[in-house]
Amino acid sequence: MTQPTPPARVALTLAAAGVPVLPLRHGKVPVGNCPACTRNACGGRPNMKTSGPCTCPAPCHAWAAATTEPSVLASPAWASAWREAVGVGYHPGGARLTVVDLDTPAAVAWAQRNLPATRTVPTTRGQHWIYRGTMPSGNAVRPGIDIKSRSQYARWLGPGTGRMIFLPSAVRALSAREEATPPPGEGVASSPRERSAWDRTVATGCRHTDAYLRTGLERGLSRIREHTESGAGSQAFGVARFLAAQHTACPGPCGLDILAGHIVDATVGMGVPEDYAARAVTNGLSEGSGRAG
Repeated sequence: MTQPTPPARVALTLAAAGVPVLPLRHGKVPVGNCPACTRNACGGRPNMKTSGPCTCPAPCHAWAAATTEPSVLASPAWASAWREAVGVGYHPGGARLTVVDLDTPAAVAWAQRNLPATRTVPTTRGQHWIYRGTMPSGNAVRPGIDIKSRSQYARWLGPGTGRMIFLPSAVRALSAREEATPPPGEGVASSPRERSAWDRTVATGCRHTDAYLRTGLERGLSRIREHTESGAGSQAFGVARFLAAQHTACPGPCGLDILAGHIVDATVGMGVPEDYAARAVTNGLSEGSGRAG
């Protein structure tokens, strides 16, 4: 009977492929912090959401300890953690991935109806759907569904099957809805708005074909979504400027305000404040159409 591969060996293989890893003990949880790091007394690791000075050589701070460095994974400071480990965790955001954790059959059925198919990994109770690209993580974004990307870890359960696709707007919207849900008794500070679709009824004076417009918009949105850490606002300006420049010879209207709304939404989805995103897009449209200055 084939013996399971030791977690430490699995971790080294994943690290060599660029996936930051960490040991998981019973209960699918990381090892506890060492005494110096308990209750974040050390200030936390520099790569955490709230940066800190911690340089502890042990695998403290859960996902923030995940690494691809073989010398760290094989170090004496990690040795006791690997002896305790029953599995391997990884940091999806560090590997530029997002995991949609579907924890029930009902959640899997919902995803099959509503989300684009991508690489799938079976779990004990459901499935992991893995997409390229990162986004904010969120728990219980829908019944039985968690988003694991930035600032979270996921269990490594194998490479899965199927072609991995880029993170679609339908998945990003799940986290956006969670962030817009206020505590009981508080109003919604901001929520995703329903955008009108671009079509001929709003672009009666555009000389371009529908396919040209839609392809150009999707390419622009994809470029914005590639800026997972910084630069999404500047990219939004460039996309808006480029799109506007394509319509300077059109008699109009071309429905650029509809396209602009979708650019703003994509930029906000990358963590840019909405007022900043809207200003960048407005300025880009003005410059591209020759109205700047």
